[in-house]
Amino acid sequence: MNTPTPADPATARLALIAPLSGPLIPLERVPDPVFAQKMVGDGISIDPLDQCLRAPCAGRIVQLHPAGHAVTVATPEGIEILMHIGLDTVNLKGSGFTPHVKVGDTVKVGDALIEFDADYIATHAKSLLTQIVITNSERVAEFKPATGSVVVGRDVALELMLAGAETGVVVESAKIVTSEAILIPNPTGLHARPAAVLANLAKKFKADIQIQKGAAQANAKSVVAIMGLEINQGDKITLLAKGEEAEAAIATLTPLLWEGLGDQGCAPAPAPASFVTPANAAPAPQPRSEDPNLLIGVAASPGLAVGVVFQVRHAEITVVEDAEGSPQQERERLDHAIDEARRQLEALQARLHGGGAADKAAIFAAHQELLDDPDLLDIAYSALAKGKSAAFAWQRAFTTHADRLAGLRNELLAARANDLRDVGRRALSLLTGVQPERPDPPNNAILIAEELTPSDTASLDRHKVRGFCTTLGGATSHVAILARSLDIPAAAGMEPGVLELPNGTPVILDGGKGTLRLNPSTEEVERIRQTQERVAERRHIDLGEAQKPAVTRDHHVVEVVGNIGGLADAEQIPGLGGEGVGLLRSEFLFLERSTAPNEDEQFAAYKAITEALGPNRPLIIRTLDVGGDKPLAYLPIPKEDNPFLGERGLRVGLDRPEILRTQLRAILRAAAFGKIRVMFPMVGLLSELRDAKAILEEERQRLNAQPIETGIMVEIPAAAVMAAQFAREADFFSIGTNDLTQYTLAMDRGHPKLAPKVDGLNPSVLQLIAWTVQAAHTEGKWVGVCGGIAGDPQAVPLLIGMGVDELSVSVPIIPSIKAQIRRLQFSDCQALAQQALTLETAAQVRALCPDPDHA
Repeated sequence: MNTPTPADPATARLALIAPLSGPLIPLERVPDPVFAQKMVGDGISIDPLDQCLRAPCAGRIVQLHPAGHAVTVATPEGIEILMHIGLDTVNLKGSGFTPHVKVGDTVKVGDALIEFDADYIATHAKSLLTQIVITNSERVAEFKPATGSVVVGRDVALELMLAGAETGVVVESAKIVTSEAILIPNPTGLHARPAAVLANLAKKFKADIQIQKGAAQANAKSVVAIMGLEINQGDKITLLAKGEEAEAAIATLTPLLWEGLGDQGCAPAPAPASFVTPANAAPAPQPRSEDPNLLIGVAASPGLAVGVVFQVRHAEITVVEDAEGSPQQERERLDHAIDEARRQLEALQARLHGGGAADKAAIFAAHQELLDDPDLLDIAYSALAKGKSAAFAWQRAFTTHADRLAGLRNELLAARANDLRDVGRRALSLLTGVQPERPDPPNNAILIAEELTPSDTASLDRHKVRGFCTTLGGATSHVAILARSLDIPAAAGMEPGVLELPNGTPVILDGGKGTLRLNPSTEEVERIRQTQERVAERRHIDLGEAQKPAVTRDHHVVEVVGNIGGLADAEQIPGLGGEGVGLLRSEFLFLERSTAPNEDEQFAAYKAITEALGPNRPLIIRTLDVGGDKPLAYLPIPKEDNPFLGERGLRVGLDRPEILRTQLRAILRAAAFGKIRVMFPMVGLLSELRDAKAILEEERQRLNAQPIETGIMVEIPAAAVMAAQFAREADFFSIGTNDLTQYTLAMDRGHPKLAPKVDGLNPSVLQLIAWTVQAAHTEGKWVGVCGGIAGDPQAVPLLIGMGVDELSVSVPIIPSIKAQIRRLQFSDCQALAQQALTLETAAQVRALCPDPDHA
């Protein structure tokens, strides 16, 4: 290897000593286009054999990434050397890295910069390859990388011949061009990759371009400078440019920053939405049902409704872009409209509170918070300062935010886009004086709309409106929550053809199935009305007998418990006769926040739920069940082509054990206050269960806590097929039939054409359930079902006949399911189950088992 050569001002040479030991890799061979294409700068890569990054030269620390994976040293000659440990390691959020320096420190050759856990990084990141890159490569006339392997602190890894002067002198101009305020969408902020993309784009313009974040500014042509600003997701920045091509630079770079600069996890920001009516809508996709009189959507609020179609439209409010008054006058107009909107929401909230609807009132309290969102206001004020009208500035601000939320893969967060549009339209109407028309619906109306807002839903005339369908939204939206609280049937995600139905079309809405039947016969309508009366009477009786046990006529006992999503659900369990909780979806603690809940927060929540249930009712807590199809902002998971076959459930917990350990500690602590069991989701391999149990036992011993029962969700066919082996390791099973069905049939239950075929009563799914129950009982273990068919009246006799010990259902139907069980004969159920297993289709099974509510 070469002998170390110090920096030599006379000859303009600089030798960089190896910061790590290991083989040298040409930058072009690094499996990352940003480094391989030298967008950050030229240099060399090392495949490290040790675990401490050391200074390659004397200099000063000018940048240290908050994630601890990257550091920049500036030499006395002004050369900036970025050292980036691994690829995609920014996603580790600092795990595995221990910095030994801070910005401003002076270092000499060989000083320790960052210590790292090579084993952890190798198993959690794309690669351990460490890049040594000169970010201001225009200052270097020639790069002379070494070859072979190097030893840290001894060998030269890269020799530089420095250029005599800086290049790219910018033509000065007195005019400064500024961008609008920009919210950064990148999940991990402007780390090395997007920073390099931005710097390379900025260098194409003859202009001095600065990024401003708060009071700090940085050169947009410098990767190190950009990273030094520590720009995170959601941060607000502004671009400032001065020079010959300043305006072109701002016009080009602003939308690219809004779109995330091509970073992973970012999608291009759509233009502000405008209302599309059926007359100008794009051609509708193929119907989801082969029956032309049946439209299929997603169940949002259960119940049957008979009525006529009434189309609801949100008319677009036209705004003028340029302001008539001064920016200050426009700001006063906007502030006045927001204040008035806030007063309206306060009045609505107070009215709902007065009517005893605290849950609905809380939704509009959240709307008031949206009006005060500082980033929303800053974007609007930024547009006002550039001469835009108050209406235009406000419309752009709230539609930009709403469209970005709607594009998120997190279903709950995406659903909040509708809330933001609701708030935005309220203030926009006040600004423009254009009040939305609210035509009076006819009697027995089934409302049809692209979307209804919470304001629309809360103000429905229940004497006239029997239900509603929307083409947007889902079961987790505030509109769906309101519909359930109002006990009004609703379907969401309905196929677009529903918007073309003429007013007055007779229909039957089944909110529990998410379907809309068109042009029903007089006989069908009368049958539904009779069914409604019969069901209402039966449910009244069932509620009065809710505390009776679920025991068949021949004395077979079945436990009926609830699926819950928080404390409010748990508080209803005792009054409805629930014998415990078969599934607590712990995600409610993790969603809609920027950081994970800590141990004490989780402990307090689990303890409160346990105390609400009482000492004798069991509580099964499912550990965090998120993944590629429903990620969290603070738990980044790379976008996957097949998220349902990727990082989900327990796989995420084992990959990020700090999240799992924290949750298990909280569960173990709460178990001292009641009968708590823990359940792991998406288990497909015995090794996964063993690893999770080992972590649980480690934390139990640290806390000196009592052991708790440990079970798994059976929702992967492999777990059902291997049930005998799993039963020797787990204390209980709970079958998640929703996922088990779609994995067994290889059909997505949200697929436009296949959804009607995804039925948990398919004989193949029933056979897997039967195998699971038999294997568990052989080992003396019990089995519950917490998926959708546990609350399906047609499925209940079959599940009982196959020997399922527990049914975990949505809280409101607990009394009805218990009452149904009391009407059954266990021996009949066994015979029915055996017959169902011999059939060929789900339709045949359903024909074998009539729905008692529709019989």
